[in-house]
Amino acid sequence: MIKVTLVKSTIGEVKSVKETVAALGLKKVNSTNTFEKDCPTLQGQLKKVAHLVKVETI
Repeated sequence: MIKVTLVKSTIGEVKSVKETVAALGLKKVNSTNTFEKDCPTLQGQLKKVAHLVKVETI
């Protein structure tokens, strides 16, 4: 499982980054979402917003 936490705000980011954060299910700073599968789509999203999130493997 992968645990993703939003650690920085999306204020000032481009629209596509904001939409990617929303697609990951993260709304506010310190919000967390877990994913059961590690797929290429998820890895691409995490790479795009790597500067805003913390990723942990559970």
